[in-house]
Amino acid sequence: MNKHMLVFSAITPHPPIIIPGIGQGDDLDAVEKTIRAMEELAKEFEKADPDTAVVISPHAPLDIYAFSINVNKKTTGSLLNFGLDKKFEFQSDTATIGSIENIASKNNIPISLHEQLLDHGTLVPLYYLAKKKSPELISLSFSFLNLRSHYDYGKLLGEVFRRSGKKIAVIASGDMSHRLIQGAPAGYSPRGKEFDKKLIQLLEKGDTEGILSLDEDFIEEAGECGLRSFVILLGILEGHFKFKKLSYEGPFGVGYLVAKA
Repeated sequence: MNKHMLVFSAITPHPPIIIPGIGQGDDLDAVEKTIRAMEELAKEFEKADPDTAVVISPHAPLDIYAFSINVNKKTTGSLLNFGLDKKFEFQSDTATIGSIENIASKNNIPISLHEQLLDHGTLVPLYYLAKKKSPELISLSFSFLNLRSHYDYGKLLGEVFRRSGKKIAVIASGDMSHRLIQGAPAGYSPRGKEFDKKLIQLLEKGDTEGILSLDEDFIEEAGECGLRSFVILLGILEGHFKFKKLSYEGPFGVGYLVAKA
């Protein structure tokens, strides 16, 4: 990783239940591995001391045919919907957002601009990572275009970040299969565990092409929400990543992966 560009990159889950005050008692105990891994990531984030955090979230406003960007000068959100009276506020990195708009326009990449509140897919990772310092924020989402489009978009984002002169952290927020066990949120499928195992293996091998070539029916059957976030991150890194799994577990039927990239 170029220290003048990306100083931190990671894959994180976003279940609100990993936050004390939302998760209680036995539920918090059930996700102890994930919490410990997020705390480890937070130390790395603090050490990296980024100027800007880029969070790619499946729950940010989503446009089927375009990549969404929050263009509020000040972004705010809360976890009140989940029972925690905690508000978040970040200044947006408007200069870098403007550069993303320009490069997307020049390369005919469809983008969609919005000014919505921050979602839990953005806030749960930041609850851990930005506890001690609030960098400027760029809040992104993906689209329903194909995986290669997401990789190409990531490559353009990488160009912008390299030219920015800022220390940038990228967080690909997303959960793995939602179908790991009977009673899981999206119902059970034996292909859920198969998908999570396969995706982690491909990440560990650095096999970007294998990820981009995953069968669409297989992806659909797994009921995941993080793959497109991860592919954008892979595009930003353009294959230059050293994937290190910090934890993986699925106690409630949803796969939670915490990893450095």
